[in-house]
Amino acid sequence: MAMTISEKILAEHAGRDRVEPEELIEVRIDFGLGNDITAPIAIQRFREAGAARVFDPQRIALIPDHFVPNKDINSAMQAKQLREFALEHNIQHYFEVGRMGIEHALLPEKGLVLPGDVVIGADSHTCTYGALGAFATGVGSTDLAAAMITGRIWFKVPPSIKFVYQGQLRPWVSGKDLILWTIGQIGADGARYRAMEFTGPVIAALSMDQRFTMANMAIEAGAKNGIIAPDETTRAYVETRAQRSYRFYESDPEAAYERTITCDVSQIEPQVAVPPSPANSQPVSTLAHTAVDQVVIGSCTNGRLEDLRIAARVLAGRRVAPHVRCLIIPATQAVYRQAMEEGLFAVFLEAEAAISTPTCGPCLGGHMGILASGERAVATTNRNFVGRMGHPESEVYLASPAVAAASAVLGRIGSPEEL
Repeated sequence: MAMTISEKILAEHAGRDRVEPEELIEVRIDFGLGNDITAPIAIQRFREAGAARVFDPQRIALIPDHFVPNKDINSAMQAKQLREFALEHNIQHYFEVGRMGIEHALLPEKGLVLPGDVVIGADSHTCTYGALGAFATGVGSTDLAAAMITGRIWFKVPPSIKFVYQGQLRPWVSGKDLILWTIGQIGADGARYRAMEFTGPVIAALSMDQRFTMANMAIEAGAKNGIIAPDETTRAYVETRAQRSYRFYESDPEAAYERTITCDVSQIEPQVAVPPSPANSQPVSTLAHTAVDQVVIGSCTNGRLEDLRIAARVLAGRRVAPHVRCLIIPATQAVYRQAMEEGLFAVFLEAEAAISTPTCGPCLGGHMGILASGERAVATTNRNFVGRMGHPESEVYLASPAVAAASAVLGRIGSPEEL
């Protein structure tokens, strides 16, 4: 019987020949992760369960990336719990400040999450790894604790929705615009507990960085996971990084989908999601009179090297508007180094932007860019809920690195084509 790529991966990890949508199954995991917000709770639950050891210290990552370098005593204590637990259980993939990066950029970069994997993380944007052709999803801290003990987790098999992207991308339209547009079309719960399978010639032509961006935001449509069948682009990315074997899966041609949605990207212009929902996407041209106070270019959604190159391309020879703060946050140490060696930092500094060490800080209103009452930001992050980046009376508009950089120069929301 035909199956989708998500069903095939889950069936194999459940030790079954096939699975059906809505079935409850138990699967083995290939990798689990927690961060400095969620892992301390998982560690507490792990200890309360009386567990003596983790199921496999090579298949767990603990990454302090939200409040480090520690912003206060509480964040220092949380990071310390990760550090001590990793030492106690010989967890090799603990990433200290100076070696860490934003988890959803760092783990693929290190070759720790791979095609065909089942990956869980106590972080909702774990779905990012679906870009590699993995079944990856966010779970609660208690689920992570149980998986750290047993190496297993239960799932209800999600029905799949197939998205077929075809046509010709317009200038400055990227994976970020495609996913914002898609969420805008189906709504914030349009893929609730579904697998979003991204396909078509436009997806096949996207870089890995842009595929990560699309899979990253599947959760913003309520999806269980977002996934892209691996191909030669995937192979080129993983073959020099992979720290263990991996397997390519693809959907059968006769696989059953709950829905198939075909998208003509030729009509899509750069998108901006208006607060308070990523589903409020609009063409950038409709927001041209919206002034901004801050621009953030970074996060697990758009802090990769290609994102910084695009931002530098827009900012080159220009300066950030006098009343605007522009923050550049490379997602990992490797991205930081490469951007510096390519001369991108010189462009950012000439434009009078600030460059940060890797951190998720501003995305969730943690640190490194908190908004005051009445302030407005354009951010390449993935959420624009009320108070997401600071004061409840501040606003976050989601956009691509190109639109964010252009907005920093213009002092209002705008497109690179206006410069």
